[in-house]
Amino acid sequence: MKNYHPKITTIINILVVVFLSVTQNVTAQNNKLINITGYITDENDGESLPGATIYVKDLNIGTSSNNYGYYSISIPSGKHSITISYLGYENKIIDTVFNNDTSINVDMASTSKELKEVVISEKSTNSNIVSTQMSVNKISSKTIQAIPALMGEVDIIKVLQLLPGVKFVAEGSSGLSVRGGGPDQNLILLDEATVYNSGHLMGFFSVFNNDAVKSVELYKL
Repeated sequence: MKNYHPKITTIINILVVVFLSVTQNVTAQNNKLINITGYITDENDGESLPGATIYVKDLNIGTSSNNYGYYSISIPSGKHSITISYLGYENKIIDTVFNNDTSINVDMASTSKELKEVVISEKSTNSNIVSTQMSVNKISSKTIQAIPALMGEVDIIKVLQLLPGVKFVAEGSSGLSVRGGGPDQNLILLDEATVYNSGHLMGFFSVFNNDAVKSVELYKL
Protein backbone atom coordinates (compact mmCIF):
# COMPACT_ATOMS: atom_id res chain seq x y z
CA MET A 1 0.00 0.00 0.00
CA LYS A 2 1.13 3.55 -0.76
CA ASN A 3 1.72 5.93 2.11
CA TYR A 4 0.52 9.49 1.32
CA HIS A 5 2.35 12.47 2.71
CA PRO A 6 0.62 13.83 5.85
CA LYS A 7 0.21 17.28 4.27
CA ILE A 8 -1.52 15.81 1.22
CA THR A 9 -3.87 13.83 3.44
CA THR A 10 -4.71 16.97 5.43
CA ILE A 11 -5.42 18.95 2.25
CA ILE A 12 -7.72 16.20 0.94
CA ASN A 13 -9.63 16.11 4.23
CA ILE A 14 -10.09 19.91 4.17
CA LEU A 15 -11.38 19.81 0.58
CA VAL A 16 -13.87 17.07 1.48
CA VAL A 17 -15.14 19.10 4.45
CA VAL A 18 -15.47 22.25 2.31
CA PHE A 19 -17.30 20.31 -0.41
CA LEU A 20 -19.73 18.81 2.10
CA SER A 21 -20.37 22.22 3.66
CA VAL A 22 -21.11 23.81 0.29
CA THR A 23 -23.42 20.92 -0.64
CA GLN A 24 -25.29 21.22 2.64
CA ASN A 25 -25.65 24.99 2.18
CA VAL A 26 -26.99 24.55 -1.35
CA THR A 27 -29.43 21.86 -0.19
CA ALA A 28 -30.57 24.04 2.70
CA GLN A 29 -31.14 26.99 0.37
CA ASN A 30 -33.16 24.80 -2.05
CA ASN A 31 -35.29 23.49 0.82
CA LYS A 32 -35.84 26.94 2.31
CA LEU A 33 -39.51 27.82 2.57
CA ILE A 34 -40.57 31.36 1.85
CA ASN A 35 -43.91 33.07 2.37
CA ILE A 36 -45.77 34.81 -0.44
CA THR A 37 -48.47 37.15 0.85
CA GLY A 38 -50.62 39.94 -0.50
CA TYR A 39 -54.10 41.22 -1.33
CA ILE A 40 -56.35 40.44 -4.30
CA THR A 41 -58.43 43.44 -5.35
CA ASP A 42 -60.50 44.81 -8.22
CA GLU A 43 -58.41 47.16 -10.35
CA ASN A 44 -61.37 49.50 -10.97
CA ASP A 45 -62.66 50.23 -7.48
CA GLY A 46 -60.07 48.54 -5.25
CA GLU A 47 -62.65 46.25 -3.63
CA SER A 48 -61.22 43.09 -2.10
CA LEU A 49 -61.96 39.78 -3.84
CA PRO A 50 -62.62 37.05 -1.27
CA GLY A 51 -62.24 33.46 -2.41
CA ALA A 52 -59.73 34.18 -5.18
CA THR A 53 -57.62 31.13 -6.09
CA ILE A 54 -53.81 31.22 -5.88
CA TYR A 55 -52.28 28.16 -7.55
CA VAL A 56 -48.62 27.12 -7.98
CA LYS A 57 -48.67 24.83 -11.01
CA ASP A 58 -45.23 23.20 -10.73
CA LEU A 59 -45.78 22.35 -7.04
CA ASN A 60 -49.47 21.47 -7.43
CA ILE A 61 -50.41 23.45 -4.33
CA GLY A 62 -52.67 26.42 -3.81
CA THR A 63 -54.74 28.52 -1.47
CA SER A 64 -57.51 31.10 -1.55
CA SER A 65 -57.94 34.64 -0.29
CA ASN A 66 -59.96 35.32 2.86
CA ASN A 67 -62.91 37.69 3.31
CA TYR A 68 -60.55 40.66 3.09
CA GLY A 69 -58.85 39.47 -0.09
CA TYR A 70 -55.69 38.55 1.81
CA TYR A 71 -53.74 35.40 0.94
CA SER A 72 -50.63 33.64 2.23
CA ILE A 73 -48.82 30.62 0.81
CA SER A 74 -45.49 28.94 1.67
CA ILE A 75 -43.35 27.60 -1.19
CA PRO A 76 -39.71 26.49 -1.60
CA SER A 77 -37.31 29.13 -2.86
CA GLY A 78 -36.65 29.11 -6.58
CA LYS A 79 -38.45 29.86 -9.82
CA HIS A 80 -42.18 29.26 -9.77
CA SER A 81 -45.26 30.16 -11.79
CA ILE A 82 -48.21 31.40 -9.72
CA THR A 83 -51.68 31.75 -11.26
CA ILE A 84 -54.31 33.95 -9.62
CA SER A 85 -57.89 33.43 -10.79
CA TYR A 86 -61.33 34.69 -9.80
CA LEU A 87 -64.75 34.15 -11.31
CA GLY A 88 -65.58 36.95 -13.74
CA TYR A 89 -61.99 38.23 -13.90
CA GLU A 90 -59.01 37.63 -16.15
CA ASN A 91 -56.31 35.31 -14.79
CA LYS A 92 -53.03 36.79 -13.63
CA ILE A 93 -49.81 34.77 -13.96
CA ILE A 94 -46.67 35.61 -11.94
CA ASP A 95 -43.58 33.81 -13.25
CA THR A 96 -40.42 34.77 -11.35
CA VAL A 97 -37.67 33.61 -8.98
CA PHE A 98 -38.50 33.73 -5.27
CA ASN A 99 -35.55 33.81 -2.85
CA ASN A 100 -37.03 35.66 0.12
CA ASP A 101 -40.39 36.35 1.70
CA THR A 102 -42.31 38.46 -0.78
CA SER A 103 -45.49 40.55 -0.67
CA ILE A 104 -47.38 40.66 -3.98
CA ASN A 105 -50.62 42.61 -4.32
CA VAL A 106 -52.65 41.69 -7.40
CA ASP A 107 -55.22 43.88 -9.16
CA MET A 108 -57.68 41.82 -11.18
CA ALA A 109 -59.39 43.09 -14.35
CA SER A 110 -63.02 42.10 -14.81
CA THR A 111 -64.09 40.34 -17.97
CA SER A 112 -67.44 39.40 -19.45
CA LYS A 113 -68.59 36.92 -22.08
CA GLU A 114 -71.82 37.07 -24.00
CA LEU A 115 -73.68 33.78 -23.82
CA LYS A 116 -75.96 32.40 -26.47
CA GLU A 117 -79.68 32.76 -26.08
CA VAL A 118 -81.29 30.17 -23.80
CA VAL A 119 -84.97 29.41 -24.25
CA ILE A 120 -86.75 27.67 -21.38
CA SER A 121 -90.09 26.09 -22.15
CA GLU A 122 -92.50 24.07 -20.07
CA LYS A 123 -92.45 21.17 -22.51
CA SER A 124 -90.76 20.26 -25.77
CA THR A 125 -92.34 21.28 -29.05
CA ASN A 126 -92.89 17.66 -30.13
CA SER A 127 -94.20 16.39 -26.78
CA ASN A 128 -97.62 15.72 -28.29
CA ILE A 129 -95.94 13.35 -30.78
CA VAL A 130 -93.42 11.48 -28.66
CA SER A 131 -95.58 11.27 -25.54
CA THR A 132 -97.13 7.86 -24.79
CA GLN A 133 -100.08 9.43 -22.98
CA MET A 134 -103.08 10.26 -25.15
CA SER A 135 -106.20 12.40 -24.75
CA VAL A 136 -104.62 14.87 -22.32
CA ASN A 137 -105.35 18.59 -22.36
CA LYS A 138 -103.26 20.91 -20.20
CA ILE A 139 -104.32 24.52 -19.69
CA SER A 140 -102.25 27.11 -17.83
CA SER A 141 -103.76 29.71 -15.54
CA LYS A 142 -102.63 32.44 -17.95
CA THR A 143 -104.69 30.86 -20.74
CA ILE A 144 -107.71 30.49 -18.46
CA GLN A 145 -107.59 34.16 -17.47
CA ALA A 146 -107.55 35.19 -21.15
CA ILE A 147 -110.91 33.49 -21.81
CA PRO A 148 -113.97 35.78 -21.47
CA ALA A 149 -116.03 34.90 -18.39
CA LEU A 150 -119.46 35.67 -17.00
CA MET A 151 -119.42 38.77 -14.77
CA GLY A 152 -115.63 38.86 -15.13
CA GLU A 153 -115.15 35.87 -12.83
CA VAL A 154 -113.16 33.07 -14.42
CA ASP A 155 -114.55 29.57 -13.86
CA ILE A 156 -112.22 26.65 -14.51
CA ILE A 157 -115.06 24.18 -15.05
CA LYS A 158 -116.66 26.46 -17.63
CA VAL A 159 -113.33 26.60 -19.46
CA LEU A 160 -113.08 22.81 -19.53
CA GLN A 161 -116.55 22.67 -21.12
CA LEU A 162 -115.06 24.41 -24.18
CA LEU A 163 -112.65 21.57 -24.89
CA PRO A 164 -113.43 18.90 -27.51
CA GLY A 165 -115.07 15.78 -26.07
CA VAL A 166 -116.52 17.71 -23.12
CA LYS A 167 -120.12 18.92 -22.75
CA PHE A 168 -122.02 20.71 -20.05
CA VAL A 169 -124.69 18.72 -18.28
CA ALA A 170 -127.22 21.54 -18.17
CA GLU A 171 -127.26 25.19 -19.18
CA GLY A 172 -125.31 27.20 -16.62
CA SER A 173 -124.31 24.10 -14.66
CA SER A 174 -120.76 23.39 -13.54
CA GLY A 175 -121.12 19.66 -14.23
CA LEU A 176 -119.02 17.97 -16.92
CA SER A 177 -119.91 15.21 -19.33
CA VAL A 178 -116.69 13.75 -20.73
CA ARG A 179 -117.20 11.67 -23.87
CA GLY A 180 -120.79 10.91 -23.04
CA GLY A 181 -120.22 10.04 -19.39
CA GLY A 182 -122.12 11.43 -16.44
CA PRO A 183 -120.91 14.02 -13.91
CA ASP A 184 -120.73 11.33 -11.22
CA GLN A 185 -118.19 9.40 -13.31
CA ASN A 186 -115.58 12.17 -13.16
CA LEU A 187 -112.64 12.08 -10.76
CA ILE A 188 -111.59 15.59 -9.75
CA LEU A 189 -108.30 16.06 -7.90
CA LEU A 190 -106.84 19.20 -6.35
CA ASP A 191 -103.18 18.70 -5.40
CA GLU A 192 -103.83 14.93 -5.39
CA ALA A 193 -106.77 15.38 -2.99
CA THR A 194 -110.19 14.22 -4.17
CA VAL A 195 -112.87 16.90 -4.60
CA TYR A 196 -116.28 15.30 -4.19
CA ASN A 197 -118.41 18.37 -4.89
CA SER A 198 -116.94 20.70 -7.47
CA GLY A 199 -119.82 23.16 -7.53
CA HIS A 200 -121.72 25.44 -5.18
CA LEU A 201 -124.76 27.70 -5.43
CA MET A 202 -126.76 24.86 -6.97
CA GLY A 203 -123.89 23.98 -9.28
CA PHE A 204 -123.75 27.31 -11.12
CA PHE A 205 -120.21 28.10 -9.96
CA SER A 206 -117.20 25.88 -9.27
CA VAL A 207 -115.31 25.82 -6.00
CA PHE A 208 -111.92 26.48 -7.62
CA ASN A 209 -110.17 29.82 -7.36
CA ASN A 210 -108.30 30.46 -10.58
CA ASP A 211 -105.78 32.72 -8.83
CA ALA A 212 -104.67 29.74 -6.71
CA VAL A 213 -104.47 27.27 -9.62
CA LYS A 214 -101.25 27.01 -11.62
CA SER A 215 -102.53 24.67 -14.34
CA VAL A 216 -105.34 22.26 -15.14
CA GLU A 217 -105.00 18.85 -16.76
CA LEU A 218 -107.94 16.98 -18.26
CA TYR A 219 -107.62 13.24 -18.99
CA LYS A 220 -110.34 12.05 -21.35
CA LEU A 221 -110.17 8.28 -20.77
